[in-house]
Amino acid sequence: MIICAGNNETFDFATPMGVGLIETTLNLTRLCLFDKPEFLLFIGSAGSYGDEKIFDIVESKTASNIELGFLNNDAYTPLENVISTNTTNKKDKIVNSSNYISTNKELTSKFLKFGVSIENMEFFAVLSVAKEFNIPAGGVFCITNYTDENAHKDFIKNHEKAKELLSNHVKQRIKELTKR
Repeated sequence: MIICAGNNETFDFATPMGVGLIETTLNLTRLCLFDKPEFLLFIGSAGSYGDEKIFDIVESKTASNIELGFLNNDAYTPLENVISTNTTNKKDKIVNSSNYISTNKELTSKFLKFGVSIENMEFFAVLSVAKEFNIPAGGVFCITNYTDENAHKDFIKNHEKAKELLSNHVKQRIKELTKR
């Protein structure tokens, strides 16, 4: 099953689950309880912490939930904050999830030293639910912005093209997989 966030980030071939960690967790859990999918593929936009470029396509099976306070040793958590459905030896780019969009380039560049390269609000929730229900899962993202003071403006400017690129990428991958 292919899923996406919702609101203005929808695709004709994906089922919307909600925006942010909470809506996604609630709606995806409800779906899994009543009609458990065989697999989950989440698609959406993402912001780059600096290494990924605008309109790059990133595939991952690993997510984190690291808040900005952690980067300056201003916070800690007793919770598991990295989750992966990756069963290969291939190293994943880690996708960070928070209910906030980062806008401090100096601070967010610190994510890179932890192997975290992009952010998407929903992906940690998707992998958490997938793990709980033992469902293979992954994500495909298109970069719309950097995590700097222009994050929102650039997201708005690049969002439609990113959705088009993401749609084309996913449809092409589906064609490749069905030819096998």
